[in-house]
This record gives sequence, C-alpha cells and structure tokens, in this order.
Amino acid sequence: MKDSQGRQVTGKVRWRRFAVLSVPALGVTAGLGIALANGALAASFAVSGQQFKVSADSLTGDGFVQYGSVDTNARNDLLPVAVTAIKSAELHNLCQSVVTSLPVIGDISLNISAGKSTPVQATDLFVDATQLSGDASFHNIEIGRDASTVDKGPEGAQGLQDLFSQQADDVKINKLRQTAWSTNAATFKLSGLSLKVSKGKKECF
Repeated sequence: MKDSQGRQVTGKVRWRRFAVLSVPALGVTAGLGIALANGALAASFAVSGQQFKVSADSLTGDGFVQYGSVDTNARNDLLPVAVTAIKSAELHNLCQSVVTSLPVIGDISLNISAGKSTPVQATDLFVDATQLSGDASFHNIEIGRDASTVDKGPEGAQGLQDLFSQQADDVKINKLRQTAWSTNAATFKLSGLSLKVSKGKKECF
C-alpha cells in the first residue's frame, strides 16, 4: 500500500481505538464466564440445538420466581432465557413436542403427553424458556425485585445481582403455551405417559 505521495506504507493497528472497542466485549465475556463458574447462570448442562414446545390446560404452583439468565450449548453459544422456577407444580393435560428435520426423511416429530386424568406433578421445577403465554394469576407478587434476592422459589433459584425478577407465593396459568431450551426438576411424575414418534410436523401448538 502507498500513500498519496507514492511512499510505501505498512499496515498499522490503531491500538487505542482497538482497546476501547475490545474492553467492553471482554468485560461482558469475562463476567458471564465468572457467573457460569459460580453457578449463577442456567448452565447445569449443555442444551441441545433444538427448542421444544410445552402446553397444558392449566398449571398451578407454589413458590414461584422468574428471572433472566443464559443457557449454553455444546458449542458454548450463549442463549438468553427466562427462568421460571416453582417449588411444587401440577399440570393438567401436559403435551411436549419437538420436531427434527432430517435429510431425505424430512420432519420427524416426538410427542409426549400425560396428566389427562391425574395431573403431572413436579417439585423444584426449573424451565429455561424463550416464550410463555397463557392466562396467569398470582398471590402476593413482587415485580422488579433484584434477581439475586428472590427467596420464594426452589433452593438456588436466584439470578444475577441488579437484574430484574419477579416472585409470588403461588401461580396459576390456564392455557399454558411455552417454548423452552430445557427443563429440570427434582421429581417429575407423569401419570398416563404416552410417547409417540411420527413423520411430519406435529406440535403441541
């Protein structure tokens, strides 16, 4: 490369500008790394590359908290989620589905259903979701509490300091529709469990 007067110029890095741009990104990455090491983020296992859908006629639960967090996959990608944690929960007419697209074969659907007559029961339930909808009601709800201080949910159900959260004594959600990366529970009892694998795209909603 030559300048306007024909002199040879070698490539130069503007280190001051580079440092200004790099420090914030490195700070965020380091902060997330420290949080992951301390167990503050939702990273108990590497999630798959597929989200799944869950629906239920109703969910009732005691000890509800919700806060933002991050999941990771096997490639160490960071996936933002809303963690919903409930001490004990019952779900009526539960449906779970995931669709996999395969070469030549096409779409393959895995569908799980349970709780049509006797509700599904779960304790210390954690769901890392990217979408949730339904008709919800709460008792003694606190909205905007620091995520590191919530105390109504399962043990360990807390987010990072200064981040938004909400909690309530109990929750009821009718017509639950949810898309998630992962679910954890201390116990998960599925009455009337049915699992089906079929061709085509067959989702809960």
